[in-house]
Amino acid sequence: MTDDFDSFFRSRTPALLRTAYLLTGDRHLAEDLVQDALARTFRMWQRLADGGHPEAYARRVMYHLQVSFWRRRRVAESMPGELPERHDRADYAEATVERLTLRRALLALPARQRAVVVLRYFEDRSEAETADILNCRVGTVKSHTARALSRLRELMPEIELAAGVDR
Repeated sequence: MTDDFDSFFRSRTPALLRTAYLLTGDRHLAEDLVQDALARTFRMWQRLADGGHPEAYARRVMYHLQVSFWRRRRVAESMPGELPERHDRADYAEATVERLTLRRALLALPARQRAVVVLRYFEDRSEAETADILNCRVGTVKSHTARALSRLRELMPEIELAAGVDR
């Protein structure tokens, strides 16, 4: 049983971390979120290993934990300074600028709008799936999506948003 979970853990953690980072906007918070989700997944492993979908369960736990976190009252946390640039890769200046611009724009969105964008466009979820995961109505997902994309277009006029997305 633990060998199966260990295999799942090693193979799926990087993908879960990417999604968690997009939800939280912070690497450390993303790691905490994935750790909590994997701990809960491990507790349910016996049921999930017998025909369940452990990754779907872990992602759902992650989304629910993040929504619960947004609902809690908290003091804003900020880290002073900028992290140094990594010099161990080839020069991808344009892609880096686009990535940083997109990151800043996503962090400027309200948490629910950011979650909808991550689920709809990064996770490629349908409106119904997104509504189910976030425990809201499809109409709410649609309005959050429209507002988020409008705001992203304002914040990033130089970057063309996903092809096929209605303006």
